[in-house]
Amino acid sequence: MISASHNPPADNGFKAYWSNGAQVIPPHDKGIIAEVDRADVIPIADFDQATADGLIEIVGQELDAAYINAVAALSKTQQREIRAVFTPLHGVGETSIYRILQQAGFSGVDIFEDHRVPDGNFPNVPNHLPNPELTEVFDPVITWVQANNHPAELILASDPDADRLGVLVRDSKGSFIPITGNQTGALITDYLLQKRAASGAASAEDYVVETLVTTPLVQAVAGHYGARTFGELLVGFKWIAETIEQNGPEHFIFGCEESIGFLAGDYCRDKDGAIGALFILELAAELKAQGKTLLDHLDELYRRHGYFVEGQKSIYCTGPTGKMKIDGLMQTLRDRPPQQFGPVRFVEVADYKTGRRSGIPRGESLGEIKYPRGDLLIYKSDPASPVRIQIAGRPSGTEPKIKFYFFCQSDLPGGTDLNQAKGAGDSVLKEVQTALKTWADEQLGE
Repeated sequence: MISASHNPPADNGFKAYWSNGAQVIPPHDKGIIAEVDRADVIPIADFDQATADGLIEIVGQELDAAYINAVAALSKTQQREIRAVFTPLHGVGETSIYRILQQAGFSGVDIFEDHRVPDGNFPNVPNHLPNPELTEVFDPVITWVQANNHPAELILASDPDADRLGVLVRDSKGSFIPITGNQTGALITDYLLQKRAASGAASAEDYVVETLVTTPLVQAVAGHYGARTFGELLVGFKWIAETIEQNGPEHFIFGCEESIGFLAGDYCRDKDGAIGALFILELAAELKAQGKTLLDHLDELYRRHGYFVEGQKSIYCTGPTGKMKIDGLMQTLRDRPPQQFGPVRFVEVADYKTGRRSGIPRGESLGEIKYPRGDLLIYKSDPASPVRIQIAGRPSGTEPKIKFYFFCQSDLPGGTDLNQAKGAGDSVLKEVQTALKTWADEQLGE
């Protein structure tokens, strides 16, 4: 598939899929690149002749219909009373997400006209950057909703190839609050497992799948329903797809990434914004019937499992020495792991490149990591602390930066005020993020 995904207009990309419908993993990825490297001539074929020869197959509407029917058939409720606005950000989301929502009966979902026409220049998207993880892409929609007194309770946005879904929820004051990919993943996990339990179909074999940089709240929710979690996966939905292939689709409930990627069902092996939109709207409609919102239900999950909050920070190293600086910073984190960031002391580092778990500061072995392997480090604070922090760091595969993921979990013993716990957790997380940025700048001499 050729797509710039959620990147700027000047970018382009090629997604290669294997016969199982998932993006390629080793050794096939290396095999494909080896074939590319061997090519010294790029033959050009006439389009009509190539089609006649069967080298190009035109996908017809029957495949579109099969896909739309397959996703809509996964519906878990008849509740449809919810108002929302959907923006495809000048991409193809109208042909998949919006059509599925219409077929599923969500007549209260309107499409944002200024982003409706597919256009690779993304003319009406702020900074022409159509990434629904960025809250500014929603600004034109919010302005339109407010100017027209639209009763939208949610705003949904898909990236141009419609495999990611961003969500905003209107709060009690009328403001639109972003729901992160981590929060959306936890909400949908709870929704699907609750429906599974209510139907009597729940099994100890049921499982959800997430990556190592996705919120631990998903695993906590799954455990509440007796479901398994496969979470020791590197970044990338292809690893979620591989896990489904290995364990079979029968008991697969849900897969998610923090980067707003979601999947359920057996109709494909990659993230799909349509299934995320279907389930988050269904959940919102059911909650509305109870006088609640998604934000209210998130608080219910926090009261049940503790308060979870996540964050990200990227350290950029540009220019001709950028890669060398990135490699050097990762090596420093391996060789001389910092004992403390802000008020939090760290007691363990897991190195997925070497396969070692080591204590901090003595470096004693805490066990071996057999799978997976990749350039990823995870620092962990004292697991007995009432506020626990994890930091995951990895070099980006597409940009000159190291990406850090922060995870905070606060216990809520009986009588603890949730707002107080939120304030404490948010404050600690911010201090840790600031301290890590200061440390990284010092290491880089900036």
